[in-house]
Amino acid sequence: MEYLPVEVIGNILSCLGAARDVVIASATCRKWREARRNHLHALAFNSNDWHVFRDLTPSKLEILITQTIFQTTSLQCLSILMDYVDEFSAAPVIAWLMYTRDTLRQLQYNVRTSPNVNILERCGRLKLEMLILAHNSITGVEPSYQKFPCLKSLSLSYVSISALDLSLLLTACPKIESLALVNLEIAMSDSQATMELGSPTLKHIYFEFSSETPEKLTLEVDILESLHLKGLTLDVFELVGKGTLKHLKIDHVSVVHLDIGETSENLEVVDVSNSTITSPKFYQIISKSLKLRRLHLWSVVFDDDDEVVDLETIAVCFPQVSHLSLRYDLNANLLHYGMQGSSLLENVVVLELGWTVISHLFSQWVGGLLERCPNLKKLVIHGVVSETKSHEECQMLSSFTSSIVRLMRKYLNVEIQFEYK
Repeated sequence: MEYLPVEVIGNILSCLGAARDVVIASATCRKWREARRNHLHALAFNSNDWHVFRDLTPSKLEILITQTIFQTTSLQCLSILMDYVDEFSAAPVIAWLMYTRDTLRQLQYNVRTSPNVNILERCGRLKLEMLILAHNSITGVEPSYQKFPCLKSLSLSYVSISALDLSLLLTACPKIESLALVNLEIAMSDSQATMELGSPTLKHIYFEFSSETPEKLTLEVDILESLHLKGLTLDVFELVGKGTLKHLKIDHVSVVHLDIGETSENLEVVDVSNSTITSPKFYQIISKSLKLRRLHLWSVVFDDDDEVVDLETIAVCFPQVSHLSLRYDLNANLLHYGMQGSSLLENVVVLELGWTVISHLFSQWVGGLLERCPNLKKLVIHGVVSETKSHEECQMLSSFTSSIVRLMRKYLNVEIQFEYK
């Protein structure tokens, strides 16, 4: 170890990340202390890494963090996550940011401050490439001053911000590629029911809201590749782009009108679960997705009676699908309608099927699907079973298991897996 270059030792310490481990390891000898001072690139203070963090008062934590940061000269990644701290004073937080501003590339900060520290003001116009901010407030964004010329990834969680400031913030990030917004407290004017966000460089978007959301959300993104919506309740969602979307995931979303653009031919993954989509003809929205490889429709409620699991439509519209997942509340009419047609799903190699309420028709539906998938390699059955099962439910589950055992004797080359909740 004594022959290791000091730069290599700095990289080793940077891989440790956790501040406590870095300090202990660097106490080995003078050379390691030199590596920590001049060549340490990553440092993380996380209350879950060391229980002592939880026992210290905020003021003592501030001193500890300050001493540790000020013993470095080239930090590029700084993470401060203190879930058990009510708040830090503003002065030491500003000192940390000012001390590392010339070298910092990634900042993750999740502690309230009193008074509030404008993180954007302290980090603007620098070389920051990733910003993960939580439990703070952002006010008065000025794109011409708070410019982030190198920022590529932005994540805001439990942050208070107005719809206007959020839009201006994206304008201040000319190279942003990834955006994650989680449970924001968005201030909207009484007359403003629409939130519009746009960026010519965004490729990945994740939105998750558990509280009130605007009636209409419009995204103007030219080269978006992946979109994940979770926990949203909207009247209108509109995506304006150039048809570059490849991954669409919708989870626990209720939307009256869904519009993902005129072209969807580049979609490779469509994953919709536990959602209600009122806009008619959902299949028509994605019907031109000839490149679709994975289709996941899991507990989806459509307002239109014609919007059901139609295997013929899936087989014709999505010939390249290799991973197919379907779960619905099955009844006799829906079951037989879903099996109409005779087209084969020749490229499907993984099939996931599930129920919310067990039915004797479910095993018939499974059998019909297996006949339509001649090249299937794996079948996964998902079920919901209550802890206090009734006698009828036990009999139904037993009958279903026996039916599946008999059925799989015909498909010995197919691996089967059961997952029950």
